Amino acid sequence: MQSVQGLQDRTKVKINDDWLYLENNTTDINDVLSQNNWEPINLPHSWNALDATDLNPGYRRSGSWYKKTLDIPNVIQGEIYQLYFEGVNIESEVFVNGKKVGAHIGGYIGFTIDISDAITPGKNDILVRADNGYNPEVIPSQKSDFFIFGGITRDVWFETLPAEHVSELKITTPKVFQANAELKAIIKIENPAKNTKLKVRASLVDAAGVSIASSVFKIKDNRSEVYFKNIKNPKLWDTDNPNLYTLSIELIEGKTVKDNVSESVGFRWFEFKDHGAFYLNGKRLLLRGTHRHEEHAGVGAAMSNAQHRADMKLIKDMGANFVRLAHYPQDPEVYKACDELGLLVWDELPWCRGGVGNDTWKKNTKTMLKEIINQNYNHPSVIIWSLGNEMYWLPDFENGGDTGQMNSFLKELNDYAHELDPSRKTAIRKYYEGSDIVDVFSPSIWSGWYSGSYKSYQKAIDQYKEEYPHFLHAEYGGSSHVGRHTENPITGEGQIQSDGWEEAIVQTDVANIAQIGDWSENYIVDLFDWHLIISENDPTFVGNIQWAFKDFGTPLRPENAIPYMNQKGLVDRAGNPKDAFYVFKSYWSNEPFTYIESHTWTERQGAKGKSRDISVYSNCPEVELFLNGKSLGTKKRDTKAFPASGLNWTLNFEEGENTLVSVGKTKANKTVKDELKLNYRYTKNTKAVGLELSYKLLDDGNYLVTATAHDKNGLRCLDYENRVYFQCLSGGESHKSLGTPTGSESIEMANGVASILVKRDSKEEPLKVMVLNQSFKGTYLVID
Repeated sequence: MQSVQGLQDRTKVKINDDWLYLENNTTDINDVLSQNNWEPINLPHSWNALDATDLNPGYRRSGSWYKKTLDIPNVIQGEIYQLYFEGVNIESEVFVNGKKVGAHIGGYIGFTIDISDAITPGKNDILVRADNGYNPEVIPSQKSDFFIFGGITRDVWFETLPAEHVSELKITTPKVFQANAELKAIIKIENPAKNTKLKVRASLVDAAGVSIASSVFKIKDNRSEVYFKNIKNPKLWDTDNPNLYTLSIELIEGKTVKDNVSESVGFRWFEFKDHGAFYLNGKRLLLRGTHRHEEHAGVGAAMSNAQHRADMKLIKDMGANFVRLAHYPQDPEVYKACDELGLLVWDELPWCRGGVGNDTWKKNTKTMLKEIINQNYNHPSVIIWSLGNEMYWLPDFENGGDTGQMNSFLKELNDYAHELDPSRKTAIRKYYEGSDIVDVFSPSIWSGWYSGSYKSYQKAIDQYKEEYPHFLHAEYGGSSHVGRHTENPITGEGQIQSDGWEEAIVQTDVANIAQIGDWSENYIVDLFDWHLIISENDPTFVGNIQWAFKDFGTPLRPENAIPYMNQKGLVDRAGNPKDAFYVFKSYWSNEPFTYIESHTWTERQGAKGKSRDISVYSNCPEVELFLNGKSLGTKKRDTKAFPASGLNWTLNFEEGENTLVSVGKTKANKTVKDELKLNYRYTKNTKAVGLELSYKLLDDGNYLVTATAHDKNGLRCLDYENRVYFQCLSGGESHKSLGTPTGSESIEMANGVASILVKRDSKEEPLKVMVLNQSFKGTYLVID
């Protein structure tokens, strides 16, 4: 039970702790209250946290209940009491003391429930029913390529407001220049008394606490307009210097402050040039972007604020300046982080696949758009309201893919978005028939993955720059399985070539690399490297948005290397960087570093005398590479050179252990280093004949259990990629259903190895682990 004070002031208390959870689909509240199998939990929470990514097909899409007792010692007459939910997936009903007080449709948007008439002094019971069941009248479509998690997946707050209070604050910066700026704010006042003498006092303060402007404004018809006309020499908000001000609003009557609210303000202006580049504050800015799904290993969508913040910080540390929040609005902490870190935002209505729906569907969708814009209106980071993604695909309703109906509703949404917010742009992705309806359009270009070769990228963007006035490329990349490498990756022309063990062969074309490619980290590194060479050196290109920053779960990919994982991330589902992360960092980040490709490639083989190319990804002007203590020379970085901006060396490994050291020299004449030890052999492994298990005790007390495929001579089979299955038989529990390289009981091998983390939970019995697949019927490991 949580106790909160009822004060005649505006208060806001997070009430995430000490809830009870009931996994029961009933809609009968009396049935719910009679149950005695409630489970204690804290919020955020999702019942799909592990269920979505376990090895069983499907995931729970149904209803569940949450309960909390809230102690309110005093209930003051006239005071407003309300609950604010940052997000409940995907439909919800709220009850207080057995009385239904509200409901909400849409799982990714915050909503407020007034509970003033339902509470009493003392203990109050809150019940929430959440439902992520199949409902084609609520977007996103269940055919989307991501899980629709169920639960109270974000923070919940108990708020009190005085009877007369500010209920809405919308801030605009209608004119912004280097020398001066204007600020306007519309304030809505709730419950003002008749013949009121209320006024609004507004103050603008900079980050150092210095007052920039202050004045008192009248209230008319329950509204007040704040207008600061000439703010001299504003500190502009941009991606390198995200300067923020604070606008404080006080509702006053004489000398009495009745209510107060505040919001961050950023002064900036932007422009998409016709058939040209993007400009922020009058200067060309190449948009360097990525995408983010809202989920994490072990918790699904029920991420903590610290986890949200860590994602955005890592995106910024990589050097990105733009993020598309796909395919739905995300946690309030994300927008706050983007404001503070300097990340421009593409915010998206979750109209993802499913076509256009019936009248109820349209009403729900339009309401969601309004809620998204109103909720995120004041964030300077937001520049685009996206109206959908692949909306035409896989219609949920009869004639749902009809272009005429699609365009009619899309135009209605576009007009509504501009009515709600004239200052920002609208966008869609991959619905060509509606490209001329919105302000910004992204066609689908997956060069080198779903078709074609990545070396065709320049040709594609040249065509689309000419075709679409405001062309911004969202989604490119491909899947990579951590630790999977090949000595002969598919080339930029989409061909496979021999590695020197065999006689020279004619190269083999690969039509669809997504389906029959090797999913190696090597290939994806090359693909991204080529895309970045093009985007970084094209003076009229707006920019592009890589898909996606972090691996995420999807019900549509059960047979991937890690089941139910979309593995196109630059980091895995737990946030650990893959090789590709460092490619982007080398182009985008200002923090000096070097990274030898690759730290997950420490066992290699090749014919004696076969030369190898080694790439170092770095943002230093020059890098020197050492092999076994001997310098291989210094190379200067050139962003027009491929691969690795010219930081590539040809060398011959010695048989056995080899040590590579890269030394980057910064512009300030300092050095940064990276070191990689690897084992190289001149003998090629033969066919795999079995699996071996080994273990390592980690500092955190967990065991890393590794399965290795070996041939008849005991050599690790570096070309073995078959799936294996782990099971902890006794003495502990495996880390499973996490969707990470060491957190799945089913996983494809990467260069002949696969690992799983195991937690020991008993000192009374040995830890027993098994691994098998269809070829090898069982290998066992016993740790006493």
